[in-house]
Amino acid sequence: MFWTATAIFVCAYAVIVSEKINKTKVALFGAALTLALKVLSQHDALHDIDLGVDWNVIFLLISMMLIVSIMTKTGVFQYVAVKAAKLGRGEPFAIMAIFALVTAVASAFLDNVTTVLLLAPVTLLVAKELEIDPVPYLITEALASNIGGTATLIGDPPNIMIASKAGLDFMDFLVHLTPAIIVIMAAWMLVWKVLFGRRLRVGEVQKARILAMNEGALIKDRVLLAKSLAVLALTILGFMLHGFLGYEPATVALLGASTLLLISGADPQQVLEEVEWPTIFFFMGLFIIIGGTVKAGLIEYFSQKVIALTHPTKDSMLVLSMVMVWFSGIASAIVDNIPFVATMNPLLAELADKVLGPSTGLSGQALYTHPTMLPVWWSLALGACLGGNGTAIGASANVIVVGLSEKAGNHISFARFLKYGAPVTLGTIVISMAYIYLRYYAFTG
Repeated sequence: MFWTATAIFVCAYAVIVSEKINKTKVALFGAALTLALKVLSQHDALHDIDLGVDWNVIFLLISMMLIVSIMTKTGVFQYVAVKAAKLGRGEPFAIMAIFALVTAVASAFLDNVTTVLLLAPVTLLVAKELEIDPVPYLITEALASNIGGTATLIGDPPNIMIASKAGLDFMDFLVHLTPAIIVIMAAWMLVWKVLFGRRLRVGEVQKARILAMNEGALIKDRVLLAKSLAVLALTILGFMLHGFLGYEPATVALLGASTLLLISGADPQQVLEEVEWPTIFFFMGLFIIIGGTVKAGLIEYFSQKVIALTHPTKDSMLVLSMVMVWFSGIASAIVDNIPFVATMNPLLAELADKVLGPSTGLSGQALYTHPTMLPVWWSLALGACLGGNGTAIGASANVIVVGLSEKAGNHISFARFLKYGAPVTLGTIVISMAYIYLRYYAFTG
């Protein structure tokens, strides 16, 4: 069973990384093989909390996609983009900075792929009116979406997966990761100001075109907008209080999505058609493949190797945390961060069982949230989410931006994205490493 599970995992991972076959097809076929070859039973795959599909992640993603799908019909995202351009008074770098900030904040509370899908077309429109190259703007938004999405539990799929596995809540991410992201955003925009502040210039005629745009006309349904914003605000409040209320994040999101669906008058079939079902089924297949490696003992084997390399103790996992920031950052620049985190989650859980379990007497999520273990989870989250900025294929938002730009006739080569993304990734990982060290290790003991 060990070699069967390993072969399925390695082959599936290799084909996903190669992008020769659609990743959803690969994940589902790998999951089917895992069941057909009896690495996992169907009960394991669908009902076991450690081996099977993480339904908390699945329903959280579906529910947030439903909320965004309904909100899209109001035109609010296009309104915000044009309003931001006018707020920048038509100045190219000011518009770039505001778009980046809007993208980062939106990505912290909505799916970052959806955020760039909504803002990229408006960015292309603004760039056309200004008669400037849209590529720096689009790449900046992709980078901002990955940075901003790191700040909260719901901002990026890797965070949702980490939270579900470790038993972390919305406030945990807000308290531990948002300060790092604020510092990273500030440092990044200062560097961007130096790089682009004088290079982006437009004439007064072009500025006047931007100022003449009527953003109010982009709002298509004000009643639906009011309902959507109210439900979204209550949903976010529910995320912040879900630990206190005793609800899982998926329950909060499902309540918000179903409420908005009920009061919006939207056609359920149309709304459900806009859910990214290939992504959802990719997650489900991936969970089953990874569950097979856990049951077969592959994850335990890797856990032992990591322990031997980093020497974590019950009192400190400093070396492991530092290695995790860099390893996850570099790995996520090369492969999609979603399958990477899906692999690392059970590995870190196994490591916690071996290093902390015997000395603490704890198990499960009570063990995973032990103070000694927490910095390791934050290191994984920072590295995986920020590392996605490294290349055009490092994160789903990057792939979307490159595709939309190509469709509009503006080619973004792998090398050009790398020119922007690689330095940002290295810089943000360095800041993340310093943050982890200073916050959790420098002043202890």
